[in-house]
Amino acid sequence: MNAAPGGIGPAGHDARTQPAGAAEFSDVADVAERFAAAGYLADSRLATTVFLQSRLGKPVLLEGPAGVGKTQLASTLAEVTGRRLLRLQCYEGQDETKALYEWDYGKQLLYTQLLRDKIGDVIADAATISEAVARIGNEDSVFFSETFLAPRPLLEAVRSPEPVVLLVDEIDRADEALEAVLLELLAEFQISVPELGTFRAVHQPYVILTSNTTRDLSAALKRRCLHLFLDYPDPERELAIVQSKDTGLPDALARQLVDIVRQLRDLDLRKSPSISETVDWARTLAVLGAEELTAAVLSDTANVVLKYQRDLERAVEQLPAFVDPNATVPARLESHGHSHAHGHAHSHDHPHTGDHTHDHDVDGRTVRAAKDRPGRHDEAYYGGVTSAGEPPHRPTVGAGQGGRAFSAALGRNRRSGQRD
Repeated sequence: MNAAPGGIGPAGHDARTQPAGAAEFSDVADVAERFAAAGYLADSRLATTVFLQSRLGKPVLLEGPAGVGKTQLASTLAEVTGRRLLRLQCYEGQDETKALYEWDYGKQLLYTQLLRDKIGDVIADAATISEAVARIGNEDSVFFSETFLAPRPLLEAVRSPEPVVLLVDEIDRADEALEAVLLELLAEFQISVPELGTFRAVHQPYVILTSNTTRDLSAALKRRCLHLFLDYPDPERELAIVQSKDTGLPDALARQLVDIVRQLRDLDLRKSPSISETVDWARTLAVLGAEELTAAVLSDTANVVLKYQRDLERAVEQLPAFVDPNATVPARLESHGHSHAHGHAHSHDHPHTGDHTHDHDVDGRTVRAAKDRPGRHDEAYYGGVTSAGEPPHRPTVGAGQGGRAFSAALGRNRRSGQRD
């Protein structure tokens, strides 16, 4: 078929208009301001990337850990530009029919049943089966038309009569085959349907692809996109994000909470707390009326940001030190085999060690160093002379004693050899 349906134009002819909204942002500062007004605080790199997308008409690939605002960026972009948001959520084993289009076979079958009599009229005077098949074949395009085409997000973004934002979320979860399907859309903003022809976008969509970097994406896909790696923001920006969400938590506590969350991310966790989970934690503490971030209140609410039991246990052990670097380790962690709750002073006087007080404030390293201090023994211990100026006394072994020891050892070896 030489012409694409829907009045888009003949194949090979680019009938796209200039990308709608190409001049919607006046400059990078305008992007940052309008995103901030929508509740999304974009730094200069992100604002610049969005501005370049609007002017260059290229897709944007956002990579980074989960929960840093990649998906929210597409939603905010749609909001500030007045475009409709179309989302393709990727998953393992996803095939192109769920991303591009499907034929509505049930609808085709229903129409076939309803038009049975009409089909009978078409082939009524056919002399042979071949002639009847040929007549039906001439009408098959009726059943492979847009009437029976069920568009999925990719084709819908191309066919849309109004400008849209297309979000391809978590592309790294899909198979590489889907990446290949995307290449035509990302490069030409068109979709080819074998039965119908090529659909080309009238309004070029803003395309946002996100990846949590669980696998490497192909070079062909990256080459077609503007690339930006989104990481966790610096403390001041994250604090500003929390404050912008009107969580109800006082600024001083919010600052302390952000610092604690950043320390949690430094732990070896299966899933680090995201920015949105930091906001949720702030709201939780505000609802509970927390006036101080103690280890107890943080431990009771840490499940808001930590979703795996191993992560939660590890964090609860560290939270006291996060709140107060001088905090003591909980008793359940410092126990070493017996309890000290005897109801009496726990001190011992050992004759062989002097006055030995069982005090946890004693620095064990200092005690060990004192035991290794040179001069702890007299000079004879180190091979020198005694205080009287005489060489140290060393025991001697007589010849008879050495001979008897040698003979005894030789006899043992012989007896052992006989047993073997």
